[in-house]
Amino acid sequence: MKWALRIIGVIAALLVVLFLIFRTPDTDADEMRAKYGGAPSQFVEIDGGVTVHLRDEGPRDGLPIILLHGSNADLHTWEPWAQGLRDTYRVIRFDQVGHGLTGPDPQHDYSRENYAEDIREVADSLGLDRFVIGGNSMGGKHTLAFASAYPERVIGMVLVDAGGVPRREVEVREDDDDSGNIGFAIARTPGINRIAEQITPRSLIAQSLEQSVSVEEIVTENMIDRYWELLRYPGNRAATMARFSTEYQPLTREEIAQLSMPTLILWGDEDRLIPVSAGRWLDETLPQSELVIYEGIGHLPQEETAEPSLRDLRSWLGTLEQG
Repeated sequence: MKWALRIIGVIAALLVVLFLIFRTPDTDADEMRAKYGGAPSQFVEIDGGVTVHLRDEGPRDGLPIILLHGSNADLHTWEPWAQGLRDTYRVIRFDQVGHGLTGPDPQHDYSRENYAEDIREVADSLGLDRFVIGGNSMGGKHTLAFASAYPERVIGMVLVDAGGVPRREVEVREDDDDSGNIGFAIARTPGINRIAEQITPRSLIAQSLEQSVSVEEIVTENMIDRYWELLRYPGNRAATMARFSTEYQPLTREEIAQLSMPTLILWGDEDRLIPVSAGRWLDETLPQSELVIYEGIGHLPQEETAEPSLRDLRSWLGTLEQG
């Protein structure tokens, strides 16, 4: 009996040592703000005790466009577009709750409805009545959700490899266990996801990013560092696990079919998270849409094919202004 207890004690001690060796602690909030929240960043308070990290660039009288990042990303994913738009348009992008420098939601509410309300509150805080809204992946789902809740405020939508499509209509793998992306798989695996709140190796982030794109050259050391450090921003890892433990909340066919505003749909034909069939379904279902498919591109067209996607976006925005 004594030997059995000693063995258990040795194993427990080894597990503690391994945990201490491989544990990746949270990053320091002040250091992260200094590194990723410099000018032109702002920190804006909205309801619910949330302080949103955002960037608001371009002429104040320009057509406003709000851009929403995808799951586990941040506002920096839109940098190529922001650089190419801010000479003419008012470009707003922000870290949604559970992401970036905004951090976790104090109420732990990661529902589709709460994300839509955050968009409204950010827009209200900036004095925006009507605007174009766009999003990539999860941000696309939130774009659809906001447009469904507040159609009178939406001039047009931009959906970039967007989530939110009903599963029964098309095979959408963004939130499935068999997505093929190791990061999503871990986040949705009970037990393992709790460990991932404390042990999140940088190599895991690198592998997840490389699996999400087809143009792997965009996955730079700086990009990996940013994703890794901001995922470890205090509270973001727990928020990630909370988001992935909630039930998938797509819009219905009826909700999407009622969105009559002009919509630009951009998609990578090699997206392994949300297949291009979802983009085609959206194009067939939305009353007033235009679909552009990029060959050899994965889940992040705004970064993988920045110049062509920006050119297509500017052309479409021009039609809104003429209208």
